[in-house]
Amino acid sequence: MLLETFLDNLRYERNLSERTVSEYRDDLKAFESYYKGLDSTLSWESIDTDIARDWMVAMMERGNKASSVQRRLSALKTFYHFLHRRGLVNHDPVRSLVAPKKERVLPAFVREDDMDRLLDQEGMFADTFDGRRDHLIIEVLYETGLRLSELISLDMESVNLSTQTIKVTGKGNKQRLVPFGGGLLHLINIYIGERAQQLLVDKDAFFVSRKGTRIAEHYVRRMVKAKLGLVTMQRKRSPHVLRHTFATSMLNHDADLQSVKELLGHERLSTTEVYTHTTFEELKKAYSEAHPRA
Repeated sequence: MLLETFLDNLRYERNLSERTVSEYRDDLKAFESYYKGLDSTLSWESIDTDIARDWMVAMMERGNKASSVQRRLSALKTFYHFLHRRGLVNHDPVRSLVAPKKERVLPAFVREDDMDRLLDQEGMFADTFDGRRDHLIIEVLYETGLRLSELISLDMESVNLSTQTIKVTGKGNKQRLVPFGGGLLHLINIYIGERAQQLLVDKDAFFVSRKGTRIAEHYVRRMVKAKLGLVTMQRKRSPHVLRHTFATSMLNHDADLQSVKELLGHERLSTTEVYTHTTFEELKKAYSEAHPRA
């Protein structure tokens, strides 16, 4: 009775979709099945905080993700808040409960030896203008950590060959300077020479198609996915994965976190800190594979 009263409120007073109402019903029915399995005499009115907390623990022990537990607890909190506000129960047993933190999703990255194989092994890129440009695009993404939108928007004046820096316009139109090395300088010089021979429509754009127009995002996405597919079987093979790869490689080679933050154009250090978790995962993997008693 209480459950149906709540669901009717969602449906007719809050005008939620039938799908959302059904999701609330499923989550609350899951909790009802749990407490009835403990004691068939229990009811919504007699539930206490310990029972709800034990339900959360049981879900985690069964392998449910924190996000799933969060969603079900949120449904339960909304339900009891409604019941308590309407005077249908004497107390709210879940008001003080805190949901588990969501799992931190570690960013996907490509291993350094796979990147070396892609960039250094002959035959990975065609011996044409398109092939050399594509090679340079991947080198720039990997060696500078640029976002795809930042790479696409690069103009000729963005790249300073004498100082070996790229002026990048990032989120919020904030600009930063990103340095690059001698190897990338060599590839850029070759590309600029060949670019000058193309029929240019957009004279400002740094990366152009054979027709001279600014390179398209969808082309770069498709190209990067195909090229990374030559050296790795991982599912995520996007330009953003190369940005993750840049940050992970920097930290693996002892760059300090603040420097990586500035190079990536992050607002907060906490955004960059996720890569320290990635490098630690690599450290744990190396330990487990190498130590005889691991």
